[in-house]
This record gives sequence, structure tokens and C-alpha cells, in this order.
Amino acid sequence: MNPALLDFTGRVAIVTGGGTGIGFATALQLAKTGASVVIASRTADELERSAATIREESGHRCLAVPTDVKDEDAVIRMVQRTVDEFGRVDILINNAGGTRMGPLESIPTRGWDSIYDLNVRSAYFATREAGKHMIEQRCGAIVNISSNAGTTGVKGGAHYSSAKAALQMFTTVTAAEWGRYGIRANCVAAGMIASPRSVEAWNAAGLDPATMARTIPLGRPGTPDEIANMIVFFASDAASYITGQTVAVNGGPSLGGIALD
Repeated sequence: MNPALLDFTGRVAIVTGGGTGIGFATALQLAKTGASVVIASRTADELERSAATIREESGHRCLAVPTDVKDEDAVIRMVQRTVDEFGRVDILINNAGGTRMGPLESIPTRGWDSIYDLNVRSAYFATREAGKHMIEQRCGAIVNISSNAGTTGVKGGAHYSSAKAALQMFTTVTAAEWGRYGIRANCVAAGMIASPRSVEAWNAAGLDPATMARTIPLGRPGTPDEIANMIVFFASDAASYITGQTVAVNGGPSLGGIALD
């Protein structure tokens, strides 16, 4: 591959949920390959520390914009701040997301709505606002971060699974409608990822990652960097003829059948 296809010099990227985990790893990779990066999340102190690390390790600009992505006005301000600071938006990574698991019969309406707000509605806000500038520029790349849950579903996560499935279809339709403007939209469905917060949650619940990973063909959880690799590829010119796709980065398919051990 021509290394120039992975050069983001002169481009401006927004990464939601950019303070930790997959978002931080993605923002750092984009900055190291030349992009100016805006990272957004709710926790201002954490976000500023992450931005400082990205600036130090990459030598490129990174702006921390504290943002509750469930707040439409806050997202509008975040995108406008990006344009005011850097003059354009070339890449949008809708990474902010998450869930609290629970059986379907006990999920409250407020909890259901909250998961949709975080995983779908927030991506719509950011896509719509960044898209205005991408349409004017006649170019842009959007990458949405979904989950295995959006493809196969997960028991105890009816709200999360359906929200991530909605995000995947949102990606498809965005690509179909905005391809004429030179805008590409793709989606990464992440599997079991050992992000710092995930590891904390597993430890708190007394869960053993090795046991949980037994059904994964590669036999281990993934890392934030392994998801970021796919995100950065989708955002790059190396993926210039790929749009409307959801790609699973999950260590391989878990299949039933005979025991092979």
C-alpha cells in the first residue's frame, strides 16, 4: 500500500468519546498520521489530559471540547468550535456509546431512551452538523462505532442491541444519500475489547476475560488500538471506494458445532 494513502496531513477530525479507550486510541493514531484532532466527551479534566498526551506524542494539534453528545445544542456548539478553530471538518468518528445491561422486562422507558440517545441520536446530531460542512466541501469521511450486539444481538441488551443495529442502518443510508457529495460513511462493529473501563468493569463484576474469550476464535479480547486501526483505515484514502459497510472487528465468528478441543 502507498503510505501516502494513510497520510492525514491538513485534515481535521472530530472523535466523540475521545478521552479514553477506542476513541483515544483513534484520535492518537489520526494525530500521529498528520491530522488536527478535536476530542469530545463529558469529563473535562480527563479530556484535557488526553488532549495533552496526544499533542505531546504526535506533535500535532488536539483540541479538547467538553461535550455531552446527548445534548443537541452541545453537539452543534462542538462542531462549530471545530470549524472556528480549524476552518473545516474532514473526518467524523462517532465513537461515543455504551450501555447498562438488564433483562427486557425490567428496562425502564427512561433507560431505553437514554441508550438510544447515547448510541444513535448523538451520532445523528454530529453527522448532521459535520455533514453540513462536508457537503459544502464535497468530501468527507464518517465512521460510526457499533458492536457485535448490533449484528447478532445480546441477551440482557435489547435496548443496546437494537440501538447499535439502528446505527448500522443509519450508516448505510448516510452513505447512499451523501455519496454524491464525495462523503463516505462506514461502520465498525467491535467485539470484546479490553479498554481500561471495560477491564475495570470486568474486575468489579468478578469476570475473567480469558473465560469470556473462550468462544472467540483468536482466544483473547481485542485492544482499543486494534479497533482504531480499522477506523483509521476507513477514514483514509486507502478506503476511497468503500462506503456503506459495516465490518466486524471481533476476533472471528463464534460458531456452534462439534467440540474441537
